[in-house]
Amino acid sequence: MRARDNPFSTDRVLRVRYRLDGTTWPELMSRLAALDYRAAIVGPHGSGKTTLLEDVAPRIAALGYRVKMLLLNENHPSFERDLLTRFYAELHPRDIILFDGAEQLGTLAWQLFRFKTRRAVGLIITTHSPGRLATLIQCRTSPELLGRIACEILGSETTAPEIESLFTRNRGNLREALRELYDVYAAQ
Repeated sequence: MRARDNPFSTDRVLRVRYRLDGTTWPELMSRLAALDYRAAIVGPHGSGKTTLLEDVAPRIAALGYRVKMLLLNENHPSFERDLLTRFYAELHPRDIILFDGAEQLGTLAWQLFRFKTRRAVGLIITTHSPGRLATLIQCRTSPELLGRIACEILGSETTAPEIESLFTRNRGNLREALRELYDVYAAQ
């Protein structure tokens, strides 16, 4: 199978957006406002934190704020030299910073970052553990959620035992489970 024909190709998987569970967008945005736009999206690897942060961005912009994005991850655990100096200098009081991967900063670097970004009206982060900022939402996964996402991508039903096994094998990491499905379909 050609990569572009694989139903689990990156472009198709990226079209799947975060599914709020137990809340609505208006409720989530109201909670964010109540937290003065300083909050954390918390959850394990592959639970949708980045997708949710991306989905928050246009809603923040629609409120008239300027969105400033930052990203750190295991492959890029630190910022390029002088990037933060420029970033801090360009901050505006109408900026809300969306920082994906805040857990990559050590305690001292995190405290310095918070101090240097205080001019911004808000700071929303993703992190694996609670504690850096008030928790806006806890991202969770389940075999049922993986099944719904797979069905949406395939446009059909998948069998529950396959999904359950896939979920368990990938320890609840939906990103890795979807990558495994890509490999399964690529081998066909």
